[in-house]
Amino acid sequence: MRYLKFVVLLAAIFALINISYSQVKIGWINSQVIMDKLPEAQEAQRQLDNLVTEWQNELAKMQNEWQRKFEEYDKRKLILTEQGRADAERQLQELDKKIVEYRNRKFGQNGELFQKQNELMKPVQDKIFKAIQDVAKEEGYDYVFDKSGDILLMYTNEKYDLTNIVLEKVKTFKR
Repeated sequence: MRYLKFVVLLAAIFALINISYSQVKIGWINSQVIMDKLPEAQEAQRQLDNLVTEWQNELAKMQNEWQRKFEEYDKRKLILTEQGRADAERQLQELDKKIVEYRNRKFGQNGELFQKQNELMKPVQDKIFKAIQDVAKEEGYDYVFDKSGDILLMYTNEKYDLTNIVLEKVKTFKR
């Protein structure tokens, strides 16, 4: 009986050792490289850049107008009446408020830029994520890390770089 318990215990230990030594296959990609090489990502980025330039130009016009009005006020404030100074200061404050509101509306945390970026980039990101999943399943990877993200990889073996495989997979998807 003792011998049987010993054999069962030994078999259990070997089974656990085999399970713990099973291979986990890990790969990595550089999503920034994929984004840089995808035409639809480049087009989305071009559209975003154009919008940002347009909005920055409008913001610069507003700031220049504020600066011009301030300089005009500063030159004339000594000869303005109390009411004239108050009106000019009120106009400057209103214009400053419009500038801040415009900046927040366009570039704020949930501003138009953020929304437009989500609208344009989400389909591209979805395609990339789908390609990553497909490649990982087809190639038998358990984990795929993104080297360009916040995860710090101190060492990467180039033979596990899936970036080009994922890029090719994304290119095969219908637009």
